[in-house]
Amino acid sequence: MVRKGSGTSHAKIILIGEHSVVYGQPAIALPLSRVTCTATMTETLTPVRTIDSRYFDGLITELPEQMAGVRKLLDRLIRYFNGEKDYWHLSITSMLPAERGMGSSAATAVAIIKSFFDYYDTSLDQDLLLKLADVEEQVTHRSPSGLDAATVSSIQPIWYVKGKQNESLSMNIDGTLLIVDTGVHGQTKEAIAAVKQELENNSTKATKRISHLGQLTTETRQHLIKNEVALLGKCLTLAQHDLSALSVSHPSIDSLIDVAMNEGALGAKLTGGGRGGCFLVLLPNESAAKLLAVKMVEAGASATWIQPLSGGFED
Repeated sequence: MVRKGSGTSHAKIILIGEHSVVYGQPAIALPLSRVTCTATMTETLTPVRTIDSRYFDGLITELPEQMAGVRKLLDRLIRYFNGEKDYWHLSITSMLPAERGMGSSAATAVAIIKSFFDYYDTSLDQDLLLKLADVEEQVTHRSPSGLDAATVSSIQPIWYVKGKQNESLSMNIDGTLLIVDTGVHGQTKEAIAAVKQELENNSTKATKRISHLGQLTTETRQHLIKNEVALLGKCLTLAQHDLSALSVSHPSIDSLIDVAMNEGALGAKLTGGGRGGCFLVLLPNESAAKLLAVKMVEAGASATWIQPLSGGFED
């Protein structure tokens, strides 16, 4: 019988707290269970190891530079399982867009790791999973916080503060998120530099914005617990105002958010690094999200995803 192994993961978004989290404020990240990544390993009779993905199809020894993190992770996993004489084909199928702040590289790493452990019929705990995922993330993102890997491998929202232990976040709220891809590649490095420049050039105002984002994140946690949907929407919109003032929004985000708010959205803000990428919209239910998704695409969005908040994060 041909040996096989498979692993799955999913996307993530930062609900609130991006950028301010760099300066010690909290952030809340949500797993997007409907946006998945799957890795499947199949034993081969020929003495080669191959991979197919949306970026590359061929020998793992010929992986391109943009997949250097994956190559390093595969090398580590081969050594971990003493698999130097084992040969296989690895297939990666992902619904996650790259460079959109949805954790694409971390999700790919987690799915690959799970597929290896399944292939070798070995148990895998969360600590080891995150340690191995960091092998890939250190190459791709240099100094990752670990938040992406933690969220794409979790079924629960995460409360994150830099330098502290992650907390699983309980939620009791109705409402649905519509995640909208502007079609513009996010520019995380440029956005981070922009915030830093604002703090240098307009220190007092920028510091207040950072502190306010932290306050909004703390308030958001309470709204999620107390099922205060309207107040949650206001927090998201106020956070977008702060992020825009810190120069990390983008005209494509601003114009599409205007459309969403005019269509009755409860709140909206960018998610992730900014300067393009995705934003999220809070709506009362999934039906409203489906209707708005159509209008977002008509207005120029390249893709949308729907994530219910009510019952969306079961154990």
